[in-house]
Amino acid sequence: MSESAQEATYPTTDLDLDLRWWAAANYLTIGQIYLRDNALLRDPLVLDHVKPRLLGHWGTSPGLSMAYTLLNRVIRERDGDWLYVTGPGHGGPALVAAAWLEGTYSEVYPHVTDDADGIRTLFRQFSSPGGVPSHVSVQTPGSVHEGGELGYALAHAAGAAFDHPSLVVACLIGDGEAETGPLAASWRLPTFLNPRRDGAVLPILHLNGYKIAGPTVLGRTSDEDVEAYLRSQGWDPVTVAGDDPRQVFPALLAALRSAHDSIRSIQAEARDGDGPSRPVRHQWPAVILRTPKGWTGPAVVDGIQIEGTNLSHQVPLSGLAENPEHLRMLEEWLRSYDPASLFDAAGRLAPELRALAPEGDRRMSATPYANGGRLREDLPMPELDKYEAEVAAPGVAMLENTLTAGQLMRDLYAATARPDGGGSFRLFCPDETASNRLQAVFEETDRCFMGPILDTDTGIGPDGRVMEVLSEHLCEGWLEGYLLTGRHGVFATYEAFAMVSASMAIQHVKWLQHAQTLPWRASVSSLNVLLTSTCWRNDHNGFSHQGPGLIDSLIPLAPDVVRVWLPPDANTTLSITDHCLRSVDHVNLIVVDKQKHLQYLTLEEAHRHCAQGAGVWDWASTAAAGETPDIVIACAGDVPTQEALAAAELLHEHVPDLRFRFVNVVDLMALLPEADHPHGYTDSQFDDLFTADRHVVFAFHGYPRAVHQLVHGRSNPGRFHVRGFSEQGTTTTPFDMVVLNRMSRFHLAKEVLRRATTRPPGWQDLMALCDARLAEHETWIREHLADLPDISDWTWGGLDR
Repeated sequence: MSESAQEATYPTTDLDLDLRWWAAANYLTIGQIYLRDNALLRDPLVLDHVKPRLLGHWGTSPGLSMAYTLLNRVIRERDGDWLYVTGPGHGGPALVAAAWLEGTYSEVYPHVTDDADGIRTLFRQFSSPGGVPSHVSVQTPGSVHEGGELGYALAHAAGAAFDHPSLVVACLIGDGEAETGPLAASWRLPTFLNPRRDGAVLPILHLNGYKIAGPTVLGRTSDEDVEAYLRSQGWDPVTVAGDDPRQVFPALLAALRSAHDSIRSIQAEARDGDGPSRPVRHQWPAVILRTPKGWTGPAVVDGIQIEGTNLSHQVPLSGLAENPEHLRMLEEWLRSYDPASLFDAAGRLAPELRALAPEGDRRMSATPYANGGRLREDLPMPELDKYEAEVAAPGVAMLENTLTAGQLMRDLYAATARPDGGGSFRLFCPDETASNRLQAVFEETDRCFMGPILDTDTGIGPDGRVMEVLSEHLCEGWLEGYLLTGRHGVFATYEAFAMVSASMAIQHVKWLQHAQTLPWRASVSSLNVLLTSTCWRNDHNGFSHQGPGLIDSLIPLAPDVVRVWLPPDANTTLSITDHCLRSVDHVNLIVVDKQKHLQYLTLEEAHRHCAQGAGVWDWASTAAAGETPDIVIACAGDVPTQEALAAAELLHEHVPDLRFRFVNVVDLMALLPEADHPHGYTDSQFDDLFTADRHVVFAFHGYPRAVHQLVHGRSNPGRFHVRGFSEQGTTTTPFDMVVLNRMSRFHLAKEVLRRATTRPPGWQDLMALCDARLAEHETWIREHLADLPDISDWTWGGLDR
């Protein structure tokens, strides 16, 4: 661009103001990392003014602040709603600085005032006890993304854009982050982003060349190759590069303006008329930004190049107590931004700089899209009666347990649909919606796909709102961004492969845990994870598909957030799904198999049972209500419930004098003491259910250690004998899976006989019978390649007490 053209589109006076704003942001960033006093350098800097522990990261911050500065100019020029998602792991001080400069930080945290005292407080709290972390976190106004979640920025940005047609999400991606698998998969977004009903995502790939210890792959890749890669994924990239701010700022501003105009052009074309969307994968704009790492920081320290290398990643000047020269260099560095010209005598930002921020909710640090509870509306939940699975008698009818949940989701799609094809509810699933028996949703909407559609394709199209992509990372990340910006949804996946994105779910729990301590953070819809194709019925896929580990990953986490549900049948699944979709600020894990299972409870009974969390099934017990049993048979999960009932029937038939109580647990967290979880039972409730001293044989869906962990601290926890998944699996028959893991009806019956307080007549014969049936099973499946007919066809015959 010629100087005259630049002056016309970006006058020098505006450039000078933006450079001063950037200087203020950089100054506040460095101050947060280093200073605890003398915040505006009104006095010569001495060691007592410096924090004793230097924590934080400088290297990525100048780039984050430059993009923020120029995005603000575009917002003021073009108007509109923008959200800023930043992927680099430790850009926290830059975004905190921006929020303070815009005035949002002092509005949200009044004790951090907009003057010199506030700047001092801002500095002292950063990475300090009782303060704020070094990442862009839940405490940072304007954030929907924890900076430490390396690799998920673009997925979160996509989730924020879905169904928000007026929103543009600027997503700054670090080149270290770009090396992660989730980020690499996230580039495929154009295949799923519909400009008719969705907002837009503007990726800004920041190539500063280095991660903490060495160069990055894309940082050492040519502009041509990086551009070609992004172009192949559906983007139209432009590269901005340089180390002179007076040249880079105009170039980046031009790229951002052009990107905005391109986005609006794509959207205007897509929204012209009332017809369906065209199956076109648009070439959305993207920016590749090359600037030095640690830009404007110390160039050389102790004769070693720092700026533009990985050595600027964290704290460029360290050991200040031992090296007075470093203290002098720090003061020189800070004064290079001329703080006296940025802040007035009271320490307030100069008026001409404050005027650079957009107004009100247009500020990226104040946008309601980053505080999604402000935008959230309750789902129009229908009455559940029409979805009820008919249960004339317990344990006779067979049905896929997830069918009712799919029917409910179908009607939620219909109830939340907008004329432009958008809505406020989506199901995210890795290519397995129908496999997971949720196919009823396709009666209302298709799978979303913006690519070419073939004549042989069915149930797929650009206006579809079922999000299928074969990446657990993307499904989880898209849903998290969708929820944190005010909408509702479900992530359904095979149980074993939920572990692929387990760390994302854990981080989301941590986000919600801290959000609940911040009054200004409005409640958001819960993250609902439906695990199906479970370990017990992946007998056809084999050992790789058999793993219930996500339960163990979540149960130790924040009790105010985590809920784990194990419905035994379709009506309890329906009741729990309804409850979870109404809830806020939780992570709900629903574990239920997709195959046909016996049905036990009517919908009314299911509601009561799920509300209680656990209960005695009198119809499956031989001990009368109020009678102390000889032993308790307990279960949690669909397959464990069936095997426990079959064991109960077997025991009643062969040892009728044995008095047992049958307990089903649907809310796993009810096992915890009340002081440890809001759903936890009191000791008296727990003992009323399980008795105070009788042994409990517990058939459990997951790893046995989970139950032992939960009941620790209860009266005599050693009396709980848990049978569950013990890492024994293969491609085999359904019943052989429970045999291999010693949770079959025969194993449970033998355990009951071993643990009961009495040895009823016939107990030895039953023990021998169980051994014989197990041996018979072993021979039968190898000859017939299927389970024994009386096993596979078993239904509940009832107990004649």
